[in-house]
Amino acid sequence: MPDWRAAMLSSDAMADKDKASGMKSAYELALERLEKQGIERPREEALSAETLEKIAEIRRQAEAKLAELEILHRDQLSRNPDPVKRHEDEDNYVRERRRIEDDRDRKIEKLRAPLTP
Repeated sequence: MPDWRAAMLSSDAMADKDKASGMKSAYELALERLEKQGIERPREEALSAETLEKIAEIRRQAEAKLAELEILHRDQLSRNPDPVKRHEDEDNYVRERRRIEDDRDRKIEKLRAPLTP
């Protein structure tokens, strides 16, 4: 048996031993701290493959829009020497970027909403 396989098997055995002896992962400890603060555990339901693909597509579209916006913004800044106009352009860029991100987040939350109790 290759050395790495032996290491993996002994690692798995050690993890099982730790569980049996009461050792907890950092994730489990964090969940316990959240519960002590009165915060609910994150839901464990898995999203369907179809929903995950839709979320991924929404993110891809938003990233494409943000990349296009940044390219246009940089081009506009390079052609505009007026500091006042550059500041206005920068404000517009930030506002449009935030709008695209908020739209992305709203669409993703809408897909996840049926799981929300």
